[in-house]
Amino acid sequence: MDGIIFDVDGTLWDTTEICARSWNAAIRACSGREAGLTGKMLEGLFGKPMDVIFRAVLPDADDALRERLIAACCESELNTLKTERVPTYSGVPETLRLLAGSYPLFIVSNCQKGYIEAFLENTGLGPLITDYLCYGDTLAPKSETLRRLVLKNGLKAPVYVGDTEGDAAACREAGVPFVFVSYGFGRVESPWRSVGSFPELSELLLKDN
Repeated sequence: MDGIIFDVDGTLWDTTEICARSWNAAIRACSGREAGLTGKMLEGLFGKPMDVIFRAVLPDADDALRERLIAACCESELNTLKTERVPTYSGVPETLRLLAGSYPLFIVSNCQKGYIEAFLENTGLGPLITDYLCYGDTLAPKSETLRRLVLKNGLKAPVYVGDTEGDAAACREAGVPFVFVSYGFGRVESPWRSVGSFPELSELLLKDN
């Protein structure tokens, strides 16, 4: 193993309640609609690209309106993350610091541009992350975004840590072993490895180091 790549939502932190609140406000201000989103509703959608999420959230909106609402919601969300502290899952900062002592750490997510930067600034974990890439940068499926980050950083044997079947499928397509965190938003059948808490990663990934 020569690198560890992480998903964000459902793996490192949970912003579903914050996003539901900020998206509801943005949708109301931009269109007068009441979306009625909740954090629980978004749990089943996070991990997908924003256009896919908003087709599910606003199925009756035309493409032009949906694009305006996506832009408004992303802006509202990122502004909120600049001012409202979001806790990570238990043990994330300590475990990332421990892992960073042995391996370079990366992030690949299906999020929009600016979201990973907001995560790193909000949590103060930026110095631990070597590089990152997202859907907003590549406009490509997660498997391709993952491949691009691996190629860019010359990785030969990385692992990916995530929480959904979409993450697992992207890893299969990219040829990267997948570690499933079972506390997240999804369920995965037959991952390469599975952990029930973030600190368990240090036991799994550092055991032979």
